[in-house]
Amino acid sequence: MRVQEARMGMKEKLKREKLFILSLFLGFFLVLLVFITLGNLFYKQAEDFSGLIAAATDLVVLKSIGISISMALVSTLIAFFFGVPLAYFLARKDFMGKSIIEGIVDVPLMIPHVVAGIALYGVFMRYGMIGAPLRKLGIVITDAYPGIVIAMLFMSLPYLVDTAREGFKKVDPRLENVARSLGASHWRTFREITFPLAFPSILSGAILSWGRAISEFSAVLILAYHPISAPILIYEKFTSFGLAASRPISVLLISICLVIFIALRVLQRRSK
Repeated sequence: MRVQEARMGMKEKLKREKLFILSLFLGFFLVLLVFITLGNLFYKQAEDFSGLIAAATDLVVLKSIGISISMALVSTLIAFFFGVPLAYFLARKDFMGKSIIEGIVDVPLMIPHVVAGIALYGVFMRYGMIGAPLRKLGIVITDAYPGIVIAMLFMSLPYLVDTAREGFKKVDPRLENVARSLGASHWRTFREITFPLAFPSILSGAILSWGRAISEFSAVLILAYHPISAPILIYEKFTSFGLAASRPISVLLISICLVIFIALRVLQRRSK
């Protein structure tokens, strides 16, 4: 009997190993696609290292990258502040119209980014529904830093809300009920139990949201062409001077983002 169980265990183990190998083989195709694409970009730029140094010391380039990184951080913080409560509500409550709200949140994932930019411009332009009253208060959205943040926020918020919602769903409601039965308030239960347990998913969503925001081009181009962010500067260089002028900035932006992403992923692993 024990021999039979051992054989069955070995068969199951072999099946799992085959499944892992198949998963690795299929997944390696996607990794290879990204590696070859970016690797070729870095390889070509290595032949012109002086161009990379020139880009890294160009104040215009550094300012555009700084704008992209900082504005993406601001949009992610706003998405976190408003998105985490929404994600918790959607994870814990069933109500009429829930699917509609979830669909509205996911719309930015589906529509072309240029369409999103046109829609945002129609609302926030000088005579727009929101832009007009804000302008009377002295707040300008188009061709200003707030416009960049709004465009980034609109396109990146689903990544944080959806990921955080799934993280909250994984937290067993019975843990919250036990805390409440012991006298903890709703806020304390959320702060000390629910949020810490869901934090790895929330952090993952924040990382994805930040990455999506920093790469946004079309919506930012229409709503806030100026001040020039990194993707727009790269586009300008490419259309005006070709690949040789745009590639160093691209490599520099990718390198900076890669370092930040690795640091954030390490932080995420430690939080788990």
